Parts: sequence; structure tokens; C-alpha cells
Amino acid sequence: MFDHIYQRKRVLLTGHTGFKGSWMALWLHRLGAEVHGLALPADTQSGVYATACQGIFASEAMVDIRDAAATTQAVRAVQPEIVFHLAAQPLVRLAYREPLETVATNVMGTAHILNALRDLPTAPQAVVVVTSDKCYENVGWHHGYRETDPMGGYDPYSASKGACEIIVSAWRRSYFQGAGAARVATARGGNVIGGGDWAEDRIVPDCIRALRAGQPIDLRNPGATRPWQHVLDCLSGYLWLGAKLTMPGSHEALCTGLNFGPSLASAKTVQTLVTEVLRHWPGDWRDLSGGKAPHEAQFLQLAIEKASALLGWFPVWDFNTTVRHTIEWYRQQHEGASLPEVTGQQIAAYEKDAATAGAPWA
Repeated sequence: MFDHIYQRKRVLLTGHTGFKGSWMALWLHRLGAEVHGLALPADTQSGVYATACQGIFASEAMVDIRDAAATTQAVRAVQPEIVFHLAAQPLVRLAYREPLETVATNVMGTAHILNALRDLPTAPQAVVVVTSDKCYENVGWHHGYRETDPMGGYDPYSASKGACEIIVSAWRRSYFQGAGAARVATARGGNVIGGGDWAEDRIVPDCIRALRAGQPIDLRNPGATRPWQHVLDCLSGYLWLGAKLTMPGSHEALCTGLNFGPSLASAKTVQTLVTEVLRHWPGDWRDLSGGKAPHEAQFLQLAIEKASALLGWFPVWDFNTTVRHTIEWYRQQHEGASLPEVTGQQIAAYEKDAATAGAPWA
């Protein structure tokens, strides 16, 4: 997998206690990497980090990336060969309530990470900074946003991710150029779902909380269309990008921003998603749209032709398969199954399906 790039590599993974970060940590460990985590403590005891990641880290630093000195010290302690920066404030509605904290984490936190990396005696081979599909100026298009479209953001969260992209571009052009410099790219994922996400105001965790309580699922925006994507699909893109950045002669065109979204067929309304969820865990939903709520875009889709052309990457799991594996993880947790085993089985199933589909990294 991934041309064996990650075997015995020192990998710094920020945000390793979060939803995407914990899945990434498990997969990197499975690939033979020496995984070093940097993050805030986990905000739930029910997520993948708390239930499936015991004993897989070479080191862990519980650091707030808004603290420049502590961040620099933690990065220097690892001396990483490869970096995946996932640490962020990832919630749109929380950003409305805490805009300054969101900007401080997503913008200044990223600058602190990049500044710490540029001061290392030996530069990392590859740095992948994960932002969001919401980094684009959303003008309501029904077609996918391309990497050449302008950055923007109606709301504080989206603006912070657009600003993050600009910061990475500036640091790359100013400090990461020439022989021996770190190769820096950004990765933009879709609406990622999968087992172990318990964040507030996210549709799948909201579904599971309601279903476990025997209550109807409340939908505040059932007609909103999103590019639903399994967490392993976007992580495969991040991992393949990181691997390719380390390879001689293949990295120059990759030091840029890349979209890793699902197929166009996976762009579904929130109502369609919930209907599919209820096929696997029966229950009800109710329409609460029309009330006073913060602005949310109605349409959002990513164009993935660039990742396809430069990396040969494509999403492996379709919409129905994505939802099935997601709900299966939560049902297994609800029924008391071994979550390290369940999570490992899902990664193995994804790898097998990727190999069958001819994914180049597999």
C-alpha cells in the first residue's frame, strides 16, 4: 500500500485525537509508520481515538497549536520526515459562536506549524495541510469547485479555511523552495462521514444520538446538497499525496492545492442521506427547516479531475457503501463490539476494495 513509503517513517500527525485524525493514525500505524501525535485532548470517550487507538503512538503531545512556543517545541522533539496537519476547529456553527478562536486555531495555528517546520535542521520530505471544501468562495454553483476557483467564505469557518490556504501558499513560496526544502501541499476534502464522529451539529452524529435515544432525527436543512464521502476515501487521497511528494521527480506539480471529493453521484441532499441511514438503523425524522439558523450553503461539490490527473486517485466507495459502513460502525459500538477490531476490519475492507478497483496506491 502507498508504495511502502510509510514503513518506519517518523510521521507527525496533528489533530490525532479528532475524528479524521484518529482514523489516519490507525491507518498510518497499519502501514508501519512511527506515528507522533500533536493535538488537544479528545473531546469524547466514544470516538475512534478513545476506543481504538490505544498503544499505537510513538509519542503524543497534548498541545494547543495557538501556542507558538509549545507547538515549536513539540515539532522539534519529533523531527518528522512526513507531516499531516489536520488539527483545526472544524465546526461551522461553533465558528459562528466562537469566530476569534476559530480563526486563531485554523489560521494562526497553521502558521505556527509551518513556522516550526521551516526552522528544523532537516526539512520534512512532505507536508500535507488539510483544509476543507468550504475554502472556496461559494456562489451557488451546481458544478464542482476547481482548484483554480477563488478562495473565500461567507461565514467565519469557511473564511478561516480560505485564509489557511492563502497562508500555506505564502509560506510555501517564501520558505519552502529549492533543493532540500519541505514539499508542501494542501488537501481539500468533502463532507466526510464515518464511524466515531460525535461532533455537535453534524448530521450523522445527530442521527445516531437520536436513534440511540429512540427519538426522531431533527433536520434543519433537509434540502442542502453535500458531497458525502467516507473518511477512508479522503484519507487515501491525503496518504497518496504525501507518499508521492516524497518521490524524486514527481513532487513539483503536487506542491499546490488538491481536491479529494467523492464522485458526482455521491452529492445528495441531507434528506436523502438520512433516508439511507434509516435503511440500516430504522427510525424517523422530522423537518425543522424554516426556523432562524445561521447561513449554510445549499449546494457544494468538489471537482476532482486534478487529483485524478496528477495522482491517478479516485474515490473507492460509492454513496450507499459509505453510509452502510458508517452506520455499521455505530451499530457495532452500540452493541458492544470490539472497536479496534471493527475499525481495523473497515480499513482492511477499504484496502481490498481499492485494490479490486485498481487504485494506484493499492
